[in-house]
Amino acid sequence: MLAVVASSFAQDTRQVAEPKIPPSCKVLHAELTAIDNKLAEEEESKSDTERLQSALNDCKPGMAVELRPATERFTFLARITRKPVVERNAFLTAPIKLREGVTLLIDKGVTLYGSRNPKDYETTPGLCGIITDEAGGGCRPLISVENAKNAAIMGDGIIDGRGDAELFGYDYSWWRMARAATLGNRHYNSTRLIVANHADGFILYRITLHNAPNYHVGVVNTNGFTAWDVHIQTPTVIGTDARNTDGIDPGSSTNITIAHSWIDNGDDNIAIKTGVTHMSVLDNHFYNGHGMSIGSDTYSGDSNLLVDGLTLDHTTSGIRIKSNNSRGGIVKDLLYRNICMRNVQVPISISPFYDNKTIDAFVDPNIQGDRIPTYKRITLRNITALTPGDVLIAGKDAAHLTAVTLDNVNILGIKPEQVHAQFANITMGPHGANFTPAGNGVTVTAAAVVVAGAKPAAGTANPKPASGAAAGTANTKPARAASSAAPAAPYGCDGKFLPMQ
Repeated sequence: MLAVVASSFAQDTRQVAEPKIPPSCKVLHAELTAIDNKLAEEEESKSDTERLQSALNDCKPGMAVELRPATERFTFLARITRKPVVERNAFLTAPIKLREGVTLLIDKGVTLYGSRNPKDYETTPGLCGIITDEAGGGCRPLISVENAKNAAIMGDGIIDGRGDAELFGYDYSWWRMARAATLGNRHYNSTRLIVANHADGFILYRITLHNAPNYHVGVVNTNGFTAWDVHIQTPTVIGTDARNTDGIDPGSSTNITIAHSWIDNGDDNIAIKTGVTHMSVLDNHFYNGHGMSIGSDTYSGDSNLLVDGLTLDHTTSGIRIKSNNSRGGIVKDLLYRNICMRNVQVPISISPFYDNKTIDAFVDPNIQGDRIPTYKRITLRNITALTPGDVLIAGKDAAHLTAVTLDNVNILGIKPEQVHAQFANITMGPHGANFTPAGNGVTVTAAAVVVAGAKPAAGTANPKPASGAAAGTANTKPARAASSAAPAAPYGCDGKFLPMQ
């Protein structure tokens, strides 16, 4: 029998607090005007790139380059009524780079727009903004943080990548290009909104991100990344096809916290790529999107993840781990707790069957390869889905069993035919689940539960509580095996679902 305890290491090892906005070294006032979230055609050539980059280059570490709106009053009537005739509320930029210790501060009322010209982003002439038969390359991100520590993007303003806008020189947008490439089973070269590489201490705070052409935020090779009160909404025009617009995607990094954020986008809300350890996802809200994901690349491993206090409202998947034999590795030591969902098609998907679809297949597609996914020590505790949906818990084969603990997991209204499982060792925690997985190679075991006064078996040690574990997850008194999980009221979701902010 296995005792149900939370790993003290399943989280960011830093003590993360709400960031603070630094003083400004330079204030830049907007010179462009956006009306209904669009720039006039004559303003598309008035780039702010040079003055933005110059200010960032000249700013001292620990300070911010601040982007402010500006108003102009031209008439006597305007001066009397104090009503602005013209409001300058926009900046337009080609790719820019953040510098070490410097913050880009975007004030409320300001939008920083990305250029619609693919030539501004190209790394090789002619390769950005096109469909191609070769994968990778072609475009720089709009904002990059490269080999720069403690950089940040903050403020109550907006960064808009304009993935929906027609590109200069072409009859399509970034997004229409992406969809056309998918339909033709080809590759395409697109820009991303923000990419941080070797950017220890990088922070996103209070910023709103709209309409990324591709991923909104990618962070790699970084120790210490914080996203706090970040608002991602893509597309801003409901019904627009915004393919592959992931929210926040960390990879090959450690000590990550994403907290108090709101993500509504066209692909994974969060997608943890390969090589991530010690990550906390705390008190976030997800809307449109593909859920709280790990994968699909996991070949160098992912471990020590805490997801606590998450709501998912009409995402396609909820808790999702996805990989296959061509890109898998060991994913282990994950704790998901205090999670509410509604109108989620697949509340739980732990799958080695990924085949590039929005929803993973419930049977093995037999993708070939020797990078076989292995999922170990995954705990789901206090999980409630208010509407029925499918559950998939699967390992690849008997040599690669998936190990999951379910403790107070309730998918309300779920039917037996919606539960899919194979090659999995499933431990029912003290409060179990309202469904029982079954299938080829599946074992379901009751957890050890703590009973006051019970004596340990000869030769066994008393269990010790895990540091930082939730109250009631461990006890210093000895345990005995439970014959079955004790039912409990589903984790409460009243007041948890809030409008997108």
